[in-house]
Amino acid sequence: MRLFRAATLALGASLALAAPIAGAQAWPSKPVKIVVTFPTGGAPDILARLFSEKAQLGQPVIVDNKPGAGGNIGADIVAKSAPDGHTIVMGTVGTHSINGSVFAKMPYDMVKDFAPVSLIASTPNLLVVNNDLPVKTVQDLIAHAKANPDKLSFGSPGIGTSVHVSGELFKSMAGVKMTHVPYKGRQFAIPDLIGGQIQLMFDNMPSALPMAREGKIRAVAQTGAKRSPAAPDVPTVAESGLPGFEATSWFALFAPAGTPKEVVDKIAAEAQRIYKLPEVAERLAKLGLDPILSTPEDLAKYQAAEIAKWAKVVEESGARVE
Repeated sequence: MRLFRAATLALGASLALAAPIAGAQAWPSKPVKIVVTFPTGGAPDILARLFSEKAQLGQPVIVDNKPGAGGNIGADIVAKSAPDGHTIVMGTVGTHSINGSVFAKMPYDMVKDFAPVSLIASTPNLLVVNNDLPVKTVQDLIAHAKANPDKLSFGSPGIGTSVHVSGELFKSMAGVKMTHVPYKGRQFAIPDLIGGQIQLMFDNMPSALPMAREGKIRAVAQTGAKRSPAAPDVPTVAESGLPGFEATSWFALFAPAGTPKEVVDKIAAEAQRIYKLPEVAERLAKLGLDPILSTPEDLAKYQAAEIAKWAKVVEESGARVE
């Protein structure tokens, strides 16, 4: 009897240990959902839909747009989802490094509630203005803003986004006064920019560049440390009179904390395969998106550095929301 009980306990322990491994090996056992924390049309949405279109996982990959609160609503949904790899988020520099400093109360912890999967891409923001605004350079904009304090408004797809903080950083470094107007997404801000209800925006390049090329808005400068190959004729803010100015957006996949490492590694491997495809790389290049694929461990280190960097920017710019 003792031997029987011992054997039964040993078998039970073996099955308990094998269950998570079997679950990881079976992933995905149902459709995988990528939550995008902003409306359709922006860089996070484009990247998520490329993953959805090219994925070869044996199950469909569904893109689910959950915008609001600077991306916090969608990110929080994933933070509280089952840690089985079937719900992941296309995180942004805002949702996973800036918002913790901007918002006094966060519904989730940017680090503890997520398992890093892989960096995907980065992009500079593009300083674009309404065509009727009499400025063509950064120095023109600074002079115009100083001559008209608090009369210029800049839009963003939400508080805490890189688009918002880029504007706050510009205000701080240039010593100008402008009013921030947050929208529920860039698709709502752009019509107002074209119509003149707001005068400028530091939009993600993949969203703003096509509009500038069509002549609907005017590109003044880009916010990266160097010019993007997608817009070689557009100078950086730094080279236009504000040395040291840099505000780059990045996008990365995160799973809920506690997701098995085997599953995280499988998602990361699929991301590596998809975003290295020639047709995908070509599309990203045209949009001004620079692939920066990484391991989960490298993403964790990068995120930690970005949280520290943006905390300092937010403190200096006074962009915090109570």
